[in-house]
Amino acid sequence: MDIVLASSSPRRKELLKNLNINFLVIPSDIEEDMIPNEKPEIMAMRLAFTKALDIANKNQNSTVIGADTIVVLNDNVLGKPKDENDAFNMLKNLSNTYHQVITGISVINLSEEKKIVDYVVSDVKFKKIDDEKIKRYIDTKEPLDKAGAYGIQGYGSLLVEEIKGDYFNIVGLPISKLDEILLKYFHIQIL
Repeated sequence: MDIVLASSSPRRKELLKNLNINFLVIPSDIEEDMIPNEKPEIMAMRLAFTKALDIANKNQNSTVIGADTIVVLNDNVLGKPKDENDAFNMLKNLSNTYHQVITGISVINLSEEKKIVDYVVSDVKFKKIDDEKIKRYIDTKEPLDKAGAYGIQGYGSLLVEEIKGDYFNIVGLPISKLDEILLKYFHIQIL
């Protein structure tokens, strides 16, 4: 039985690789749409499930892992920035505040008729960041392909003052939660 990661995220791939899990990467190309008035945790779970199901339908005997990470500030979902200006505005709004990082996670094996969906929330507080530091960070290009316009595992770590919760959730894959799901529902033991 294969384990498949339904994601093109290099961060998720690296996290699984660090655990010596044998897995295939088959990215889902579903549209990451937003539904008006949808709760952020519901959105993250829906997108994770949709990605996993998309790949599971083509790999029925595999255990497929889907995930979707979103950043939430004052009940507003911050997706990937459209451009550098959008990234600047996101980072300016995150400066000196707490926000939530929510990752929806779904594990599906259609041949076993198992579909599990859950989510993890971590709180992140940014330092007070001046405009020049925000511009220098944007110049690294790191924020341009990440929800909330930052990556905690790179230069973005310099913007963070405090985290409460699962660090790996903020990176994009809550490994501890994934381990629980794989063991409890799929009898896959990582350690």
